Amino acid sequence: MKNSMMLIAGLFTAFTTVFAQLPDPGFTIDSNTAIVITDPQNDFLSPNGVAWGVVGESVQENNTVAHIEALFKVAKQKNITVFVSPHYYYPHDHTWKIEGALETLMHNIKMFDRTDALSTQGFEGSGADWLDKYKKYINEGNVIVTNPHKIYGPESNDLALQLRKHGFNKVILAGMSANLCTESHMRDLVEEGFEVSVVKDATAGAILPGMNAYEAALINFRMIASHVFSTEEVVKLLKKL
Repeated sequence: MKNSMMLIAGLFTAFTTVFAQLPDPGFTIDSNTAIVITDPQNDFLSPNGVAWGVVGESVQENNTVAHIEALFKVAKQKNITVFVSPHYYYPHDHTWKIEGALETLMHNIKMFDRTDALSTQGFEGSGADWLDKYKKYINEGNVIVTNPHKIYGPESNDLALQLRKHGFNKVILAGMSANLCTESHMRDLVEEGFEVSVVKDATAGAILPGMNAYEAALINFRMIASHVFSTEEVVKLLKKL
């Protein structure tokens, strides 16, 4: 038992030493930088949303709603382009033959459901709609709403195309949820050649028995992104533009 404890302690020390030495390439904000917000929608961020029971604790601990709003607000003030990558499911998405665990759950609880790709019937105030306090920002001319992503990453929408067509190669990433859509957007954008930073407290994740999705995401943010900001840090830098 004593030897096992010593081995575990040694492995922990070795891991933390390596992690502490992990380089931080940094991220310089300039005119080639855009903000990307994933899923700023009711089903994640409203107490009435279908996912609130598992993400609500993390959202409240991080003050996620206010931090995402702070990014929208400074972007409006400084005319910084924001890309919103939403998550929508239409009736034909409910007939998929292959699904992972959380895809099945999202469909079962009707998360992000819309009646039709060309209709807004029933959309206003639904789980797929924007959080009310974000609407005044998303309706501004500096915000571009992309096609919806369908699972977690932007491989199935036009985010990368829109970023490139508008001349951006650097991204400040935030939104919901940390280890799913946010992390998947980070991974894909990095693979697409974008320089990516993440705002760690402008996101949140599910907390389940034995699982803290937010804490899991923080490790990958640090290992994969060029830099990890707090909202306070990045807003100060954006205000200087």
